Amino acid sequence: MERDAAVAAVFKPVHAPTTFEETVERLGTAIRTGLLTAGSRLPPERQLAGELRISRSTLRQALTTLVQSGHLVALRGRSGGTFVADRPPLSEREEDPLGRDAWGVLDQRVAIEVGAAILATERGREQELRALDQLVQRMADCDDFEDYRRADIRFHIGVAEAARSPMLVTQMTEVQGQMSDLIALIAHPEEVLTRSNAQHRELVVQLRDGDVRSAVEVTRSHIRGTEHILAGLI
Repeated sequence: MERDAAVAAVFKPVHAPTTFEETVERLGTAIRTGLLTAGSRLPPERQLAGELRISRSTLRQALTTLVQSGHLVALRGRSGGTFVADRPPLSEREEDPLGRDAWGVLDQRVAIEVGAAILATERGREQELRALDQLVQRMADCDDFEDYRRADIRFHIGVAEAARSPMLVTQMTEVQGQMSDLIALIAHPEEVLTRSNAQHRELVVQLRDGDVRSAVEVTRSHIRGTEHILAGLI
């Protein structure tokens, strides 16, 4: 079936390195805006992965997230496939779900997290980095999202502590509280948490190596992933 230009843009290739997050954003936004209409069927997995130029495993992770959030429905059998839900859960919300500028919170997070990463790279001591290692392992061992999120919050505050800036610790605590309200609105499949924690682990490596540039890059990539997910689902 021939697509109009707007729908065709939904299925253009996704760019690395945030292929998973951008796929969720692309499809979630298309559902929310009605470009992909309620009840419509997505192309078969092999075809869709080819059009987006992403791996099938990455596509499955993105589809799992959108199914868990209620945007898509997966049906088995001969007439099965992946369909847009009849009533995507966030499609009718007209207000900021938090009663505040959610994207302002994300901007604030970028400034605080990147600044903390820079100073932690310059000032972090081994005892603080070991504490971050332990939190990464704790997240890897978690079976429950609430436990994971508690360790996640503690990790980010720990980066600010490694920066040895009491003001940054206060600001990081505040912005993580605001982020918890945002994160509560989206699904948390295991693949997403595993990917996020791999970035935590990579950040500790860069802090220990004293590599400011790489620490900033992984921090920005980590935050950008959240931005893409939220843009697709809120």
